[in-house]
Amino acid sequence: MASDTVQAGSDEELVERYLEHVRVEKRLAQRTVELYALDLQKLKDFAAQVPVALTRVQNTHIRRWVAQMHSGGRSGRGIALILSGWRGFYAWLGREGQVASNPVQDVRSPKAAKPLPKALSVDDAVQLASFRNEESDPWLDARDAAMVELLYSSGLRVAELTGLDVAASSSARGWIDLPSAEAHVLGKGSKRRSVPVGREALAALSRWLTLRAQLGAPADQHALFIGRNGTRLTAQSIWQRLKRRSQQAGLAMPVHPHMLRHSFASHVLQSSSDLRAVQELLGHANISTTQVYTRLDFQHLAKAYDAAHPRAHSKRPPKP
Repeated sequence: MASDTVQAGSDEELVERYLEHVRVEKRLAQRTVELYALDLQKLKDFAAQVPVALTRVQNTHIRRWVAQMHSGGRSGRGIALILSGWRGFYAWLGREGQVASNPVQDVRSPKAAKPLPKALSVDDAVQLASFRNEESDPWLDARDAAMVELLYSSGLRVAELTGLDVAASSSARGWIDLPSAEAHVLGKGSKRRSVPVGREALAALSRWLTLRAQLGAPADQHALFIGRNGTRLTAQSIWQRLKRRSQQAGLAMPVHPHMLRHSFASHVLQSSSDLRAVQELLGHANISTTQVYTRLDFQHLAKAYDAAHPRAHSKRPPKP
């Protein structure tokens, strides 16, 4: 049954009547009603500072209080939840004839800051890339070392890594070109790009290809990275192998492939400050995607890469 029209009263009375409305008529859970009560207590506290009655609150007041909450360290999501509670309260007051308009209607919470990508320090990245497990199967160790080196050397996505073949072909999604020190990959949106491969990664790939040949004729003869059964490694397998290897290398946190991509981008940008080069090396369509790491002819990219990347410094043959 609809509630009787609310009579004019104190702020405290209006809030109590509203909470009774959501508890009885809307049948909200007790915990939800308690959260609404806390949000409305904040509203009363802000209004008392002006001072202004809740029925006299204006849009400018709400915006000022949002700014105060934000500057005080409250998250965008937390402010959004509070605004939702206030918005419901004023919508109810409007239906009851207590306010002519909802002062919260067009107010939005500040956008939550995008969390920075997790990247390794240079020391940790080099520690992981340099790690060799003498107790492991040499075949597996060489393969995993080559994967780590290539991910960190060239900033590849894991899907780009799994799609690499040992050589170019008409059906290849991507391939490695050791003589030219380049990897050719098929990125997001089916966009192809060529990225430099550093000296250490080239050496690791050479070691791996030598041992890979010992398997004989693998089931997938074209795949660069294969398992013992001869089939192309999946992204899930690479995640598992990298997590295990980072733990064996003594790193404090488990490492996943995209963390090495973030580390690549962060370390190159820290050294070169060339955002456009990093954008093209990563294959980002928009520079705004690359800008998170700040908070371009192939020779230019290669020059920026060789001068900046901690494990690059390869002597690259000139482009014809």
